[in-house]
Amino acid sequence: MTAPVSALEASRDPARGLTATDSPRTIGEALPVFLRHGSPRILLAALAVAVAIRLRLGDWSWWDLVPVAALAAYWPIQEWLIHVYILHFKPFVLFGRAIDFRVPRSHRQHHRAPWRIDILFIPMHSFLYSIPILCGLWFAAMPAPTLAMTGIVTHLALSLHYEWVHLLVHTRVMPRTALYQRLWRNHRLHHFKNEHYWFGVTMLSGDRLLRSAPPLAGVPTSRTCRELLGEAG
Repeated sequence: MTAPVSALEASRDPARGLTATDSPRTIGEALPVFLRHGSPRILLAALAVAVAIRLRLGDWSWWDLVPVAALAAYWPIQEWLIHVYILHFKPFVLFGRAIDFRVPRSHRQHHRAPWRIDILFIPMHSFLYSIPILCGLWFAAMPAPTLAMTGIVTHLALSLHYEWVHLLVHTRVMPRTALYQRLWRNHRLHHFKNEHYWFGVTMLSGDRLLRSAPPLAGVPTSRTCRELLGEAG
């Protein structure tokens, strides 16, 4: 198992007094916590509906691998773009009025309190537009409803996996496989070493491609990991 480096050690959350020791320790403890929150429930329900529709449509072919392969290639780039340009979006002033959108504001709160499980999930309000947009894009992009539904099922499954991995990284659950050890380390570095690097959560090729996974020895420990003061300034 990859040993944590000192920069990744948990620090106390001054707002809530929470530490890593307040979080689930095992998969068995984490799963009920996961299922109590709205985002995983919405994704599970949407995935169940999408799977039922796809099974009902039938007409399986090798072409169903196309949307799956496309998502596998696109997903790490999507994670990187969302993290950099939406979650870390900087507040700005327009006509004398401060503009600070809800999602990046919530993400800054997540950085301030990384052990608060209730604020680490995808915001509930975003599903009001993200799921309709997702369906519309897949049906516009694919030549047949069957392939569109395959894309939707895969997209929802990857989103649910994202939520599960993100939860586990912010608990005491230690990964047992090399893949999840890398995911654990990458996200912990983003939170406790330097917030300007390591943006991937479930796939890390976006960081490698876009050069945001430098050698650890060459990256200074940021003083703004928790507050993201550099983002707000």
